Amino acid sequence: MAVVAVALSGGVDSAVAAHLLQEAGHQVIGLTLDLGLSGAVPSPEEHPAAGKAVHDARQVAEQLGIPHYVFDFREIFASQVIQYFIEEYLQGRTPNPCVVCNYQIKFGQLRKQAQKLGADLLATGHYARIKPNAEGRWLLCRGKDLHKDQSYFLYTLNQEQLQFSRFPLGEYQKKDIRQIARSLNLKVAEKAESQEICFITERDYRHFLRKRVAKKIRPGPFFNQQNKKLGQHQGLPYYTVGQRKGLGLALGRPLYVVRIEPERNAVILGEEKELYHRYVWAEKNNFIPFEAIAHPLKVEAKVRYAAPPAEAVIYPTPDQQVRIEFVVPQRAIAPGQAVVYYQGDLVVGGGTIVHSES
Repeated sequence: MAVVAVALSGGVDSAVAAHLLQEAGHQVIGLTLDLGLSGAVPSPEEHPAAGKAVHDARQVAEQLGIPHYVFDFREIFASQVIQYFIEEYLQGRTPNPCVVCNYQIKFGQLRKQAQKLGADLLATGHYARIKPNAEGRWLLCRGKDLHKDQSYFLYTLNQEQLQFSRFPLGEYQKKDIRQIARSLNLKVAEKAESQEICFITERDYRHFLRKRVAKKIRPGPFFNQQNKKLGQHQGLPYYTVGQRKGLGLALGRPLYVVRIEPERNAVILGEEKELYHRYVWAEKNNFIPFEAIAHPLKVEAKVRYAAPPAEAVIYPTPDQQVRIEFVVPQRAIAPGQAVVYYQGDLVVGGGTIVHSES
């Protein structure tokens, strides 16, 4: 059997993933990332969950009887994930730090550490599935539990990363994972779900940005689609496409952020119907069953994690982007977010949204 390194986060999912691999007869070792959190990231005093995650992961390893290693990734996490998050908001885009963290940190830097320890594979507690096809490529598929499916955040993984990775929870429902943890009397069996962005403790990313880059955030104009000034905004990072609340305007009717224009530090407002677009352009595309697309391809695409897959056709463009044409217009498509392409459960690939049109 293989030597499998498991990324132990201190949560119930990765703990049960390690147990399932043990049951299958593999030699399991636990790896935990200490993300800190210092420098550009919150200090342990600001983020008490950081130290607790390492503590809980160590307890899981002890309960399962597996070796446990902790890696100090504070600086690399700050430079590759936190800084990306900040810069994207400063440029008027809506970042997706989980996508970047998976590619750069978990299946990038952590994979290298696992290989140094002699591991044959790296496993995580993601709800997704990996399998080979007849042509020798590794495929990424949605997890069986569609309510927990995390394949959207994994579309950037390349063939080398997929071949080295395993997702033991892919065939399970979340409720079954909880039950397995209880049956093992794991101390993390009832631990709450992790928050959406691990380094944001204030439940408001705006507060996080204010504390770190307030001097780079400049007020500017609100305009409507006819270029009429409606008021002053507090800074581009505080807004995202589709936002209605927190605009600080009283105009007698609901208005939404329909576009952000960083070149003139402007936020464009409009009615809800103006949020719906059929055409999307995406860059930095990664395809999984094949290297690239040469012809139009029918897919179902998601413009955000919580969005249902929607029928679309994707087209290659001369500048290496992908143009997505939806059958039904999609609401509040935010530049910077991921658009992920599916065919049934298969992840065809995905890219980063550049812009959209009606």
